[in-house]
Amino acid sequence: MMEAIATEALRMGAQTTKGRPVPRVGATGRAALLFVAVMTLGACAVPLGETAGLEPAPSREVLTRLNALAASYQDLSFVRLRPEDGCYWYRHVGPVETTMLPLRTVEGRTICNRRATPAPV
Repeated sequence: MMEAIATEALRMGAQTTKGRPVPRVGATGRAALLFVAVMTLGACAVPLGETAGLEPAPSREVLTRLNALAASYQDLSFVRLRPEDGCYWYRHVGPVETTMLPLRTVEGRTICNRRATPAPV
């Protein structure tokens, strides 16, 4: 019985190892392998600059004023003024990701320099 199965497997194109048929990797196995390879390489990608669209660091005088206004839980070592909304944003380093968040006062209001200009249509 086993010989009949082995003969049929060979007839269908299966490879053998020491007289036993070796199962072929089907399309599902190849797709899974390709998916794992793409996900692994994607994890190595460098994210685009998070500071795109932000102006350079504010002056020491402005940082002194921001330090007086901002809530204490915010890190003021990396603060930028976003031209789109005219508000200050700071870099928040969390357990999973680093992101830019609006700088807020103790009351929770955003700290802005000027009114946002409407975007061109």
